[in-house]
Amino acid sequence: ASNQIEIKWGRRSRRQLGCIKKEQLKTFADRLKRDFKTIIVINGLFRDEAIPNFVIDAVIIHEMIHYTHGFNSPLPQKHRHPHQGKVIRREFLLRGIGELERKQQKWIKENWQNYLKENLPPSKPKKRKARYKIVWR
Repeated sequence: ASNQIEIKWGRRSRRQLGCIKKEQLKTFADRLKRDFKTIIVINGLFRDEAIPNFVIDAVIIHEMIHYTHGFNSPLPQKHRHPHQGKVIRREFLLRGIGELERKQQKWIKENWQNYLKENLPPSKPKKRKARYKIVWR
């Protein structure tokens, strides 16, 4: 079984580097169909040329590994949980690209927090709206 895979930029995020999901289908009839489009969404902050290409490549490969393991794809699901037993790391090694993953993780560890401080200021806490009015008598 196969389907279309679309890779696109998503919103800017502090912690999520990428995700894989099924296309949101509009109608009930579309939801009953077995074929669907898989969308890989990459953190919008990665549009910045300051982010090395190997970081983006590793995120795309990471999400494609989820696809090959049956998460949000028509393929049979191999594991109950997407990161069970370091399956992603093992797959990188099996495919001979373990160094790419290590390089990406090293860059994230050494640079990501400083990058966020410079490029994504902390959002202001939202004030909670009063939900209940308590009247004491």
